[in-house]
Amino acid sequence: MATTHSLDPPLPLPALLTAAPHRLLFLVGAVNVLAGMAWWAAWLLALRFQLWAPPQPPVPAGWGHALVMGFQVFTPFIFGFLLTVFPRWLGQPPLSRWHYVPVGGGLFGGQLLVLAGLWGHPHLLHLGVLATLAGWIAGLAVLASVLRQARAPDWHARSMLLALSLGLAGLLCFAAWLHAQQHGLLAFAAFKLAMLGFLLPVYLTVAHRMLPFFASCVLSGYRAWKPLWLLGALWLLIAALLALELAHAYAWLWLASLPLTVLCLGWLLRIWPAGPMPGLLRVLFLGMAWLPMAFALYTAQSLVMAFTGEFVLGRAPVHALAVGFFGSLLVAMVTRVSQGHSGRPLRMPAVAWFAFAMVQLTAVARIAAELAVDTWAWQAWAAVTWLLAFVPWVLRGLYLWLTPRADGAPG
Repeated sequence: MATTHSLDPPLPLPALLTAAPHRLLFLVGAVNVLAGMAWWAAWLLALRFQLWAPPQPPVPAGWGHALVMGFQVFTPFIFGFLLTVFPRWLGQPPLSRWHYVPVGGGLFGGQLLVLAGLWGHPHLLHLGVLATLAGWIAGLAVLASVLRQARAPDWHARSMLLALSLGLAGLLCFAAWLHAQQHGLLAFAAFKLAMLGFLLPVYLTVAHRMLPFFASCVLSGYRAWKPLWLLGALWLLIAALLALELAHAYAWLWLASLPLTVLCLGWLLRIWPAGPMPGLLRVLFLGMAWLPMAFALYTAQSLVMAFTGEFVLGRAPVHALAVGFFGSLLVAMVTRVSQGHSGRPLRMPAVAWFAFAMVQLTAVARIAAELAVDTWAWQAWAAVTWLLAFVPWVLRGLYLWLTPRADGAPG
């Protein structure tokens, strides 16, 4: 079969890029992994070292960073993964180009317009949020249609749709605030929904389903453990954490974050393989280790406030999640999908190891920034380290997504 395919004329670049959902949407995400952080790094460097005077964004710069990271950096990767695996999970045929090209177009146009808008162009920021909404709604509609046609219920698929719906609600909150420039609580709710209602449940659902599956595929005698009660318990505790955050009840966050710390640590220990692991599997479990650490930081922050009234650690807990957990698993999962779907061996290439290691440094630097005297310098260093981590990884990814499969197979 490989020989037959290798004799076929090469596809033109647009057809090759849209030959599978992950190609287009991973490329869209990869652009913003660099572009979104490049804007933030430029802003932080200018703020700390007074090297130049960047244009004033139409919204507070920190809000712009939260918008890009919460709704645009990880989202294309999530849709690329789900539009690939949803039909497989639910026993449906693969999706066609017309199912996922509008998703990629909306998200790509949205992120470019948002970043242009953050350089001092309010109308472009508005258009970027609307384009992102359009791509998001298109992707959600396609996934919901696949789920409706499924013969049997799939709780992981339902969990994903719920998380994506909460993310859409968050983006709508930000769009409403941006339109009226009133009621700042809408923007606050948007960012909390992005982190705790959307990204965290998506990552937990993927980990709950895929990590035991990946381990059982490559480790002899490994018994997959993914009880549905665990997924339900995670959702209930996340909902409680989100509700407490929205109510500004920081002194009481420990009521949800402490059980989440214990539950996630027990989960990780329960599924951690006993013996040596291939590199591509090892980084998945190492990335998962950030999860109980992040909730432990939430717990410590909340308990200190409960007993002293002081708000310590700043945004260290949320960055332990966003950079440590989300960033690590982004490298691990996207590398695995890209290797497998490009017809290459399931191994961890050198650039992926470099990216993973640098993401760990980025997470540590960003957490340390909350404790350092020169916090802006540390934040700028963390942003630059993120860029250094992802440049070679993105370049290799572009090669995989823009060239035919190594085994000559379609897709």
